[in-house]
Amino acid sequence: MNTQVLVINSGSSSIKYQLVDVATKESLASGIVERIGLEMGTVKHEGPAGKTTLEQPVPDHDTGMQIVLRLFEEQGPKIEESELAAVGHRVVQGGDVFAGPAIIDYAVLAQIDALSPLAPLHNPAHVAGIKAARHAFPNVAHVAVFDTAFHQTMPPAAYTYAIDREVAKAHSIRRYGAHGTSHLFVSKATAEFLGKDVTELNTIVLHLGNGASASAVQGGRCIDTSMGLTPLAGLVMGTRSGDIDPAVLFHLARVAGYTIDQLDDLLNRQSGMLGLSGYTDMRDVHDANEAGDENVRTALEVYYHRIKSYVGSYYAQLGHVDVITFTAGIGENDDIVRAGSLAGLEGLGIVLDLERNAGRKKEPTVISADGSPVTVLVIPTNEELEIAQQAVATIAAS
Repeated sequence: MNTQVLVINSGSSSIKYQLVDVATKESLASGIVERIGLEMGTVKHEGPAGKTTLEQPVPDHDTGMQIVLRLFEEQGPKIEESELAAVGHRVVQGGDVFAGPAIIDYAVLAQIDALSPLAPLHNPAHVAGIKAARHAFPNVAHVAVFDTAFHQTMPPAAYTYAIDREVAKAHSIRRYGAHGTSHLFVSKATAEFLGKDVTELNTIVLHLGNGASASAVQGGRCIDTSMGLTPLAGLVMGTRSGDIDPAVLFHLARVAGYTIDQLDDLLNRQSGMLGLSGYTDMRDVHDANEAGDENVRTALEVYYHRIKSYVGSYYAQLGHVDVITFTAGIGENDDIVRAGSLAGLEGLGIVLDLERNAGRKKEPTVISADGSPVTVLVIPTNEELEIAQQAVATIAAS
């Protein structure tokens, strides 16, 4: 049986890729094509022969995929179409149409494209990448795995916004969430690490990276998540504001003349830790905090306050919590953030062991103290492996 899956994540000007062996759970090669459509593109490939970097024009996604194929041929490992089990595609927005992965045919591709108004920066790029990959691998099954799918188990009380229901229905306005592939992988890996069945656990997953989200997972099913109609809602992020009173936007439009595009840019690209502190890299944030920067200190307090607010909310939704799991770039590597995010929550049964918490975590690690009623873990996420596994399972079930 073929066990290799080429996982592709296409952006508007990029193609990230990874060749995964689902049998061994190993990454055989990975890379990225950047600056597609600009005067000069950059291509980075890492495989058995080491790292390779190219600079050359990449006018479109088709050209980008042909460069990727050439690098696999020249630098390895060689990809034979007959040896691929599937090509798995990350798709950000599946709306309320896709509650799980889907084998891509023309109807599925058209539906992904039709959902573009809900993810205008992502879905059109996914469509371009899918078309390029299908052209490169016409005889292999292509499977779409949706960031929103894991959150489709949320009850109406969690995903419904309190606006006019006819307006909401007409324009597909509801909470969809994001990072679902990561939340699914981590919640399953949490149970596996603890030697439990996932149906036995109530877990809060904190996916903390430049983009950040939280989810409440009850017996393996998501019942609430922090991101909303788009990935803008919820926690404070690198450049995104997270939750904000929508009247702030009306106020800025009325008194400062902000346009829709300017408001979009403000909340998505100029806010979050960048807007509060001037930095997006948490290492710079910590350095500035150590130097006594009061703006940075406040920014960290806001960051922690927002996380604690969601942890408390999910306690209420879940009834009881067995595990809190940190993941993603900041969650896995920043012990200061992990400690700050849960400081003062001992009354909820959360007791960290500062020695266990220290440092970066490349393997699943318990960071709570012995006897802590709530187990606190760090679990490295692996969205590419999850996409590859879902792709193979989907084909097997078809």
